[in-house]
Amino acid sequence: MERNKSSAKNHTFSLVILTTLFFIWGFIVSMNDVLIPKLMTVFTLLHWQAMLVQTSFFGAYFIISLAYFVLSVTREDPIMKIGYKNGIIAGLFVCALGASLFYPAAAYKSYGFFLGALFVLASGTAILQIASNPYVTILGSPETASARLNLTQAFNSLGTTIAPILGGYLIFGTITEAVEGTNADSVKLPYIALAAALILIAIMIKTTKLPRIVKDHVHINHAGSLKHRHLILGVICIFAYVGGEVTIGSNFMSFLKLPAIGGFEAETAKTYLAFFWGGAMIGRFLGAIALGNFERNSYKYGLMFLISIAVFITVYTLYNFQLAAVMCCLVLFNAAIFRLANFKSQTTLSYFAAAIILLLLMVAFTNGQIALWSIIAIGFFNSIMFPTIFALAVKGLGSYTSQGASLLIMACVGGAIVPPLQGYFADISNNLQLSFTLPILCYVYVLFYGMKGYKTDIIL
Repeated sequence: MERNKSSAKNHTFSLVILTTLFFIWGFIVSMNDVLIPKLMTVFTLLHWQAMLVQTSFFGAYFIISLAYFVLSVTREDPIMKIGYKNGIIAGLFVCALGASLFYPAAAYKSYGFFLGALFVLASGTAILQIASNPYVTILGSPETASARLNLTQAFNSLGTTIAPILGGYLIFGTITEAVEGTNADSVKLPYIALAAALILIAIMIKTTKLPRIVKDHVHINHAGSLKHRHLILGVICIFAYVGGEVTIGSNFMSFLKLPAIGGFEAETAKTYLAFFWGGAMIGRFLGAIALGNFERNSYKYGLMFLISIAVFITVYTLYNFQLAAVMCCLVLFNAAIFRLANFKSQTTLSYFAAAIILLLLMVAFTNGQIALWSIIAIGFFNSIMFPTIFALAVKGLGSYTSQGASLLIMACVGGAIVPPLQGYFADISNNLQLSFTLPILCYVYVLFYGMKGYKTDIIL
């Protein structure tokens, strides 16, 4: 059994600290979507070769999480032994090492070196996820675990929204001749700055007091988590979801460059990519409200309406009325499905998966503005999937929570496998647009998990 040595009043501050981590690794993951077209230009890569960026990144999730699981089974759960705080600090320093390796990778102009740096960087984020996700679910009532994860994941999506804009400017900008595609020097500054930020955050957390979660004298050295059917099915669901989301994000900018969609340049495409990830951020804020505990549903409706107004004003101020109106409509549509699902996390998950299946069909078989806004809308419906699947999968695991979390993070290897498959599909068919039918298979499984697979009443 797990218990918290700190009082509940400390949880808010702890969640604020954890939210910073979610923002950082959201930024890191989304930078890959900007990095891919840059490396395609520098190294003249095919689609499937460029997707090795995601294979290297999410392959690290699998290897690190597998190593963690083996240690927890053969010895003792590492996080429970050293504490969530020290696990987070270790993850941050590994991330910083990986980010710093981008400098020599650019200097030597080696694609293999870049993939190695991404592997190290992703190893750090895997450690962060193993420590942080279950920590958030434990800090408070189990009934609101999904809402807390959605809230922290909303700031993860804030990082994914900012990365295409800031990273796109730094990597594709025209400040120097180096960023025009002739070499990889433009990636040096963003990743060195990221390494410095990660070290500063690690130092800040080291000097901050966080609640300590301990076991009541239970020594875990066996794979008890594997007895839970809903966890095993949840692992497959995370594989499917991450694979689907990553492959859509990875091919997003290339999709927008297609003449049938609009033939957008990278400068414009990265703005729409920010809308895609911004939709995920907005959806997670809506999810934190919809799946949270409120005395009256009217409070939820009011807050959701305020979010839609805030989105309209923000987009209108930064862009124009037409974009603001479309984004506002997507927010209201997203909120309506939360209500249709009666604010239940598992029902919302299945409804959102069904929505994405329909949107992917529109992406694959329509053109112009319909296809463009269909792929952007997918971001809204991807929003609550990871935190909701995670919370449902670790529900009732008790002392096996960290062990289960390592399996779920291991399943992020879907992001390493599905993108190259779509890239290969696009290359052999010479039809990138049609290849968007592939991730439909991923969301069919997510639909199943939200309908049946999440149930916790079956022990293997």
